[in-house]
Amino acid sequence: MNTTTKLNVTNSKSFKIDNELSKLRFELKNHKIYQTLKSIDQVRTFMENHVFAVWDFMSLVKALQNELTSTAIPWTPKKNTIIVRFINEVVFGEESDINELGEPRSHFEMYLDAMTEINANKNEIDYFIKSIESGNGITDCLNNIDIIDGVKEFTKYTFDIIGTGKIHCIASAFAYGREDIIPEMFIEILKELDPNNVQCSKLKYYLDRHIEVDGDLHGPIARNMIKELCGTDQDKWNEAIIVAKKCIKKRIQLWDVIHDVIKSDKQNNVLA
Repeated sequence: MNTTTKLNVTNSKSFKIDNELSKLRFELKNHKIYQTLKSIDQVRTFMENHVFAVWDFMSLVKALQNELTSTAIPWTPKKNTIIVRFINEVVFGEESDINELGEPRSHFEMYLDAMTEINANKNEIDYFIKSIESGNGITDCLNNIDIIDGVKEFTKYTFDIIGTGKIHCIASAFAYGREDIIPEMFIEILKELDPNNVQCSKLKYYLDRHIEVDGDLHGPIARNMIKELCGTDQDKWNEAIIVAKKCIKKRIQLWDVIHDVIKSDKQNNVLA
């Protein structure tokens, strides 16, 4: 198969994924959770649960880095330096971006800083990270903290994908389940936050960074990475579509359970 034919095939497969994901993406973009983020208390509840999705994203990135770039010693070069550069740029940005004060911070740390700014409870995520650092397994670490089951299931699924060892599936979760949908999600969240509310300034900076980087740079390159990894292999494309759909469904389910917690908290406050 010549280069032009291969390009036509991969473009066609990519277009098919876009079509098959369109309804799910519409459902996610128009999720009811965005209409609930109108007070600091509601944003706190959201962040206390969403922070685990912020954390597990880096494990997807690191899984891609381990497979697609040269991290072993002794070092040897990889053939596809475009993908190598892309993954290393993502790692660089996610692990050492510049915060609103001009200081190098990982996006996860920026999110924790944003939680601190609005006095969100970080006890569970802090305990979870310490447990991970102590060498405990993901499932045990999740089971030993007090978070809702939907958050645990979302995080567990991320590591289920990583555990397959199928790089095209991991890349699909990264590209279609995270990078490709993040700008749309965060735009909706920003709409609900008062632009003059200085209490959320760090969160707004974090969201703006993702909209800027993921929408303008990472998203399109991530989709090209899928084309490269799946090529003309129909089985890989089928698996990539299955993973992409399930990732977005898992995100919708995550939003469902966080929305229910926020609404429950609001109702309890009214009754009190």
